[in-house]
Amino acid sequence: MTDAKTSAETRLLHLDRLNGAEHGAVHAPVHVSVPYGHPTCESLLGVFQGKKVGFTYARQTNPTNAALERKISMLEGAIDTVGFATGMAAITAMLFALLRAGDHIVVSRHIFGNTTSLLGSFTRFGVEVDYVDMTAAENVAAALRPDTKLVFVETIANPGTEVADLEAIGALCRERRVLYVVDNSLTTPAMIQPAKLGAGLVVSSLTKGFGGHGEAMGGALSDTGLFDWSAYPGIDPLYQTGDPAKWGLAQVRRKGLRDGGGTLRPDDAHKLAVGAETLFLRVERSSATALALASWLEARPEIKSVRYPGLSSHPQHERAKQLFGGNFGQLFSFSFLDEIDFASRLDRLKLIVLATHLWDSRTLAIPVAPTIYYEMGAEGRKAAGIDEGLVRISVGLERAEDLIADFEQAFVRA
Repeated sequence: MTDAKTSAETRLLHLDRLNGAEHGAVHAPVHVSVPYGHPTCESLLGVFQGKKVGFTYARQTNPTNAALERKISMLEGAIDTVGFATGMAAITAMLFALLRAGDHIVVSRHIFGNTTSLLGSFTRFGVEVDYVDMTAAENVAAALRPDTKLVFVETIANPGTEVADLEAIGALCRERRVLYVVDNSLTTPAMIQPAKLGAGLVVSSLTKGFGGHGEAMGGALSDTGLFDWSAYPGIDPLYQTGDPAKWGLAQVRRKGLRDGGGTLRPDDAHKLAVGAETLFLRVERSSATALALASWLEARPEIKSVRYPGLSSHPQHERAKQLFGGNFGQLFSFSFLDEIDFASRLDRLKLIVLATHLWDSRTLAIPVAPTIYYEMGAEGRKAAGIDEGLVRISVGLERAEDLIADFEQAFVRA
């Protein structure tokens, strides 16, 4: 194996080969088999009962997915990872496996709209949800109750780009012994490891930055080993065997993945694993281009405001510098002046694609209020801080000057 001092970027490139990929291959192969045979009943029973490492049925995992999970665990500094078909499947499985009627959770007010919709469904089954502004940790402290089971936050909010007080919230959760769940989709482990901020579980939409090319969907839930599952009342006695550090993820894999069925396809797992090899390069390139484009837009007379953590005008700019270093991500949003119709400008873009997605290799633009936040309604959008004319930009791998030229010609023609 590589030396412990070897960088994550280099270890990522060689992990499959050094873990024994067949025939000296540098990539783990794609295993499409659904059943997995065993030489003896003892072997079969051992794997089924979690006493032995191995594979039984592809709904729970397979060798290709396991190879991807190893890469994610290495990058996140986690003890183990479970892969899913999508990021939303990972969140759903986590909540389904760990919560029960009467539980209380605290969630960022700026959480992504689909996650808010999902949590609305859980409230129908007796889970209480409080939404708070997590840019200040004291708001979380005020919302915590004796029956609070977890705190859920994103590293950077989508699309408003609010940066939560991640470190202080982590310290608070450790002090109160509350499970701290951090969604790292908008930053990826190339920008930050939530484990270093006290997160017990880390959620990722692998479809976004991890894969990076818009050709494969996937999600993941990683356990950092920091949370004491032996003190968590929601673990079924059936899964309280072996190392307590692994109880939580064992329950998620069985009750969330096996029973829920949100299985990651091995073909997609392979694409995501290969795409991740350029993760650090893509994050650096997209972040630098996003800063250049956001700075240019902020100076335009048509623009009312630009939200990007890399700009000094951003309310959490100093915090973002401390958390993320020189990379601020590929996502930003902006609003035109009230008298300007966004469609007349966006329709004239030639390079930038009008589409919903994040961390694609191509730059994407979408007006969020009438699309991905439409179901939330005007009052819900107002409460979440979503301006009716807000446009979200996901910056790809094009050169910054080409994107600026595309916006400029669209503005001039309009």
